[in-house]
Amino acid sequence: MESVIQIGVFLFLTLLVAFLTWRKCAQAPSRGETSRDYFLANGGLSWVFIAGSITLTNLSTDQLVGMNGNQMALLALWELAAVVGLIILAKVFVPIYYKYNCTTTTELLEKRYNNHHIRATVGTLFLLGNVFIYLPTMLYGGSLFMQSMFKVDLSIMQLSVIFAVAGSAYAIFGGLRAVAVSDTYSGVGLLVMGLLVVFLALSAINFDFTGIPAERLTLIGDDNSPIPWHTLFTGMLFIQIFYWSTNQTITQRAMAAPNVKEAQKGVLSAALIRFCIVPAMVVIPGICAYKLYGKMGDATYGHLVGELMPTWLSGAFAAVMAAAVLTSFNSVLNSSAALYVCDIHEKYFNSKPDMKKLSTTVSIAFVVVALALVPVYSGTDSIINLLQQLNGLLSMPILSAFITGLLFRNVDARAVMLSVVFGTSLYAYFTFGWAPFHYIHMMFITLLSCVGVALFLNRALFRKKAEFVFTRKAQLDLSEKVA
Repeated sequence: MESVIQIGVFLFLTLLVAFLTWRKCAQAPSRGETSRDYFLANGGLSWVFIAGSITLTNLSTDQLVGMNGNQMALLALWELAAVVGLIILAKVFVPIYYKYNCTTTTELLEKRYNNHHIRATVGTLFLLGNVFIYLPTMLYGGSLFMQSMFKVDLSIMQLSVIFAVAGSAYAIFGGLRAVAVSDTYSGVGLLVMGLLVVFLALSAINFDFTGIPAERLTLIGDDNSPIPWHTLFTGMLFIQIFYWSTNQTITQRAMAAPNVKEAQKGVLSAALIRFCIVPAMVVIPGICAYKLYGKMGDATYGHLVGELMPTWLSGAFAAVMAAAVLTSFNSVLNSSAALYVCDIHEKYFNSKPDMKKLSTTVSIAFVVVALALVPVYSGTDSIINLLQQLNGLLSMPILSAFITGLLFRNVDARAVMLSVVFGTSLYAYFTFGWAPFHYIHMMFITLLSCVGVALFLNRALFRKKAEFVFTRKAQLDLSEKVA
């Protein structure tokens, strides 16, 4: 009888979110056939849906499972640093994206360098990260959670297929508007249930942290910790700038508002949610689980919830966790389709494609590749630590292209493209070969090296002298001339 109630609650809430999303989208103006209409919801997202979609796009099982799986307070630094990244997005990047009338973040590069090849190059790197890293890890993390919490008689691969099919339906048939609306409705439930898990975990240890090793409670990491304290002053800030300010999956929501002020309001609201609520959700349950059960790794969060969550609520929790997986997955899938269509297909194959048909085709292809890669990630000790480390292969080289383009003018796009290839190779060497410092430091070194190589090649190979743009006002003045 209990299992019937669990399944019933799960199905009811899942279908309720789908119905509310359909009703909200049906009330909106019909979607046009241009890439901007298709991927930016006709510029019709209000600040509420921007904040909700940004929050839930990031807050998925790879965060809840991976960060709690480390079972230490230190991982909260990722979320606190993210607040800074969101503020930079709102105050610095959003006005620039709107001045340039961008559909994708990479369109900014095309207009700054006056070269569509750099847009395609960086867009391809984003795609590689989405398809080979983000999509499969989201499917794996969500499937692992469901399996460890509910002891379901389904394999990781079978659960991944279910998530992939359901998640891609939102992205393919509803576009960005459906993704953002479902994110917001599901996000309310996830935040409420996530805070409930925090309370249940604290109650289970009687709000008493004695007996837990000090290194699991500190926010100052030593050299052997996942986040040594000194990395906060090098690569950490730039990791956040990359993820929140240049990553298509996140910024696509901010670019879909009617105007800059509405976009900024949504982004800053997401920053407030992240500061006040998310850090507790991603570390406290894991720490409490350490006291209750010892070291458990990525299975921690699912096991804890399965033990402490009242049976009558477990179906509701399963629904919001499934929604977290689906919304994060469909968000990355939708942004991946946007990158391919806008940055590659329209530039090199057909400037006026059948938008819906093309988006559907490439989305299905991305899903198939992601499913094939799920087994690759199933043997990792910590999915979140691996994810952050692999990000450096693409994040810092990509960010260097944005930094060079925004801080300098008269830089040849070919110099930047060569520096991006150099940076990816350099970080790969640091990751798989020689690693003298922590990988976050290596990210910082990679970023500086990319910018330096771009400026050197610009002068030595292409005989151009880069000019430094001193102020943000000067950047906006330049954008007005180009727009």
